[in-house]
Parts: sequence; C-alpha cells; structure tokens
Amino acid sequence: MAISGTWRKSSYSGAGDGNSCVEIASDLTRVAIRDSKTPTGVTLTLPAGAFSTFVQALRGSAHGLAKEL
Repeated sequence: MAISGTWRKSSYSGAGDGNSCVEIASDLTRVAIRDSKTPTGVTLTLPAGAFSTFVQALRGSAHGLAKEL
C-alpha cells in the first residue's frame, strides 16, 4: 500500500549512527515506516492512531516500562 507523503528520516539518525535509521511517511489516515538503509525493502504501514500507540510503546520499552509490544 503506497503512501503519497514525503519520507522523513528520524532526527536521531546522524553521522555517529552511520546515518542509518528509520524513515516515516504519512497521509491523513496512515503512517508508513521503512529502514533507511533499504528504502526499497519492506514497509510497515499502520493506521495513524496505531502509530501513536506504537511509538508510545517504544518509548516505554526504552525506559524499561513496557514489557509487551
């Protein structure tokens, strides 16, 4: 499923990280996620609301708060 939005690289992706990270693109109802190292590879597409939940779970996991995804 293609998204017509512009791909944006994470602000956490920088020279010290090998300039490789995730990229996202969005439209009014969906958000797509891909690996910046393989932009023609697999893309994960989520409803916009589910993307917010996904990000919150990742933030909690990074701080040892979330045990499940």
